[in-house]
Amino acid sequence: MKIFSYLPILLSHSLATAASPPGWHLVQNGTTGIVALEAIVVSPTLAILFDRVQNDPLQINGAGAWGVLWNFETNKATPLSLVSDTFCASGGFLSNGTMVSVGGMSVENPATEPDTDGRMAIRLFEPCADVNGVGCKVIEDPARLHLAETRWYPSSLRIFDGSLMVIGGIHEETPFYNTDPVNSFEFFPPKDNGVPRPSAFLERSLPSNLFARGFALPDGKIFVVANNQSIIYDVEAQTETRLPDLPNGVRVTNPLDGTATLLPLRPPLYTPEVLVCGGSNASDATPSAQLSSQDPASDQCSRIELTPAGIKRGWVVERMPEGRMMPEMVLLPDGRVLIINGAQSGYAAIGSVGDPIDGQSNADHPVLKPVLYDPDAPLGQRFSNKELPASDIARMYHSSVSLTPSGNIFIAGSNPNGGVMNNTRFSSEFRVQYLNPPFMSVARPVLRNVPKTLPFNHAFTVSVDLPAGLKATNVQVALIDLGFSSHAFHSSARVVFMKAVLAPNRKSITIVTPPNNRVYPPGPAYVFLTVDGVTSTGAHVLVGDGRAPPVRDQGIPLHL
Repeated sequence: MKIFSYLPILLSHSLATAASPPGWHLVQNGTTGIVALEAIVVSPTLAILFDRVQNDPLQINGAGAWGVLWNFETNKATPLSLVSDTFCASGGFLSNGTMVSVGGMSVENPATEPDTDGRMAIRLFEPCADVNGVGCKVIEDPARLHLAETRWYPSSLRIFDGSLMVIGGIHEETPFYNTDPVNSFEFFPPKDNGVPRPSAFLERSLPSNLFARGFALPDGKIFVVANNQSIIYDVEAQTETRLPDLPNGVRVTNPLDGTATLLPLRPPLYTPEVLVCGGSNASDATPSAQLSSQDPASDQCSRIELTPAGIKRGWVVERMPEGRMMPEMVLLPDGRVLIINGAQSGYAAIGSVGDPIDGQSNADHPVLKPVLYDPDAPLGQRFSNKELPASDIARMYHSSVSLTPSGNIFIAGSNPNGGVMNNTRFSSEFRVQYLNPPFMSVARPVLRNVPKTLPFNHAFTVSVDLPAGLKATNVQVALIDLGFSSHAFHSSARVVFMKAVLAPNRKSITIVTPPNNRVYPPGPAYVFLTVDGVTSTGAHVLVGDGRAPPVRDQGIPLHL
C-alpha cells in the first residue's frame, strides 16, 4: 500500500461556458457504460463507479463490465477488470490513501459474466498517479482477502485509526425487508482477531436497517442511525449508548431510504450535529405487498446536536419543500448541504410493493429539482431551491452523486429494475450530468503549492491568487472527505473547517489543520478555499502520517 501523489491540476470538466451568466447550471456530458449505483472519487481526475453483474453495454474481456474508471477531464469511462460482484456494496478510504470496497452480491449471471460471489469481497484500489488511470487496477484475492461474514447491503466508514468500519448487511437475497440479517460490526484491517462484534442495535432496528448511516464523531466515537433508531458506539470500549428515536415514526434506512449527514465541523469546539432527511412514515411491520409506489415519502428532516445538552433536547424537526424517498446529501465547501435525487412516493428496492411501476420500480414521481440546506440559517429559513435548475432525468434507486475536486457535483445512475431495462418508465440510466454552482462561471480563487501531506495540529502557509473583484470579507477553508456514494448515502463524507488567516497583501493564506485524527480521521482529503462565496478547485492531500492502519493517535486532544 502506497501514499498517493498530489496532482496540481485545475480541472476543466463540464464547466458552464464562459458566456453563461453566474448561476446554477445542469450540464449533460458523457455516458458511463454501466449503471453507476456506487461512486467514489479516487484522484483529482478519476472516480470509480460500480454496478452489478448484469451485462451492461460497456464490455471488457468479452463480457459486460460492472466497474469503470470515470475521467472527469474527458468524461469517458474505462472498464475495470473485476473478479467479484459489487452490487449493493460500500466502501471508503484507509489512512494511507487506499480505496477499499466491501461486500456485494452472490453470483447472478454466471452464463454471461465470469464473476465470483461478492458478499465477502474486499477490493483494493491503491493511489493511482496517472491522470487517465493508465495501469490503475482493482486488486482482489478472494481466497486470502475477504470479510469475516457475508455482507450484502452493508455500510462503512473510516474511523480515527484510519481503518474501515463495516456495519450490518444481509447474508442472502431477501425480497424487501432484512429477514436474513448480519447484526454485527467488523473492520478492515481486521480487529479482534477477525471476529465480528455483535450489535444489539442492529438486532433491535430490524427489519428496515440496511445501509445504516454511520458517522465518525470528533471524539472518535461513532453515531449510527438505522430504521427510526440511533446510537453512539464506542469503538474502544465496545459499548452502545441508545439515543432518542427519530420523531413521528419516520424510518430512514433501506428499504425505507432517507438520507443523513454529519454537518460541517468548525473550530474551536467541532460540535457534532447530524441531519437526517426523507424516508417514510410507513410501518416496517406492513408486508411489502400492502405498500404502494404511490405512498408519500416523508418531508421530515431531523437534526440533533450530539452533546449531553443536545441529546437531552432531542431531535429538532424541519420540513423539506417536498417529501423524498432515496435522496442523497452532498456537503459543499461553503458549509451548505445539497439534497438531490429521489422520489416523492414509494420505496427503495425492486418489484416488491403491491403496484410497482412497469412491474419494477417501487417508487414513483421522481424529484427533479435539488434543494439547498443552510445549517447556519434560522430554523424555518434553511431550505432554498429557487435558484436551482430542474433535471429531465429521473435519479431514483441505484443512482449516485458526488462533489468533484473541481467543486461541481457529479450525478449518474438510476436503475429501479431487475436488469438493464430500456423500455420501462424509469429505464436504466447511463447519462452523466454535472450540477455546476455559480462560481464555475466566474474567476475563482486558486490555492498554490499545497503540501502533499498535512500533519495534524499543523500551521502551513500557501500562496493564493484572488480575483480582483473579491473583497475577501468572508474567507473559509474546508477539509473535505468526498465520501462513497451508495444507496442514498455518502459514507464517510465530512467537512472540517480549518482556521485560516489571509495575509494583508492577499497573496498568501495561513491555515491550521484539525487538532487530531478524531476530528478528521487520517487519510485522503481535498482542501477548498471559499472567498465571498466563490470556491477554488480542491487540492488533493493526505492528512496524517500516511501510514497503513491502524495508526496511533496523532495531534493533540480536544479539551471541551
